Amino acid sequence: MIKKLFIPVFALALFSCNQRKEAQANTDLVYFDIKGYFKKEISRLQKLNPIINKTVSVNGETESKSYKIADWSKELDIFVNADINKTSWKGSFKTTEQNGVEIYTSDHKKIPIKKISITWKGKKAGKIEIIIDNKNILYQSQDTLTYCPDSLYEIKKQQKIRLLKNKKYSIVGKLK
Repeated sequence: MIKKLFIPVFALALFSCNQRKEAQANTDLVYFDIKGYFKKEISRLQKLNPIINKTVSVNGETESKSYKIADWSKELDIFVNADINKTSWKGSFKTTEQNGVEIYTSDHKKIPIKKISITWKGKKAGKIEIIIDNKNILYQSQDTLTYCPDSLYEIKKQQKIRLLKNKKYSIVGKLK
């Protein structure tokens, strides 16, 4: 009886050890961990629950409102999705540093994230700016995302859909 249980239990233990090694191997990041950074910020802001003065502007028409964000993961989702550590993008970004600013750039046509700039304040990110450029036959858009911890986040978007007028909008959230 013990021998019959020992083999499946041993096989299961061996399999789970291999799973952990695979998961650890996949966590080697080539570039700054944008996704991880914003997941931590979302968790921190969810706990902090600050009042936000949010201004939304669409083609020049502006509206402002102060309130608490119920779901920070929805609010900062566009930042999380700017992850440049995708396996297929490995080696596609050039890394430079200028005056304490870490810069990642790509001119690859199939990669929409064109530039990420991280301004460091000591060992913490003081400002993150992300430029995303999407183009195809029918649609063209450029997003500029700016995030300053404990201060503000800004999303500026310009889009052009063939046969329609250009559309510009921005969202600015200032923490009170």
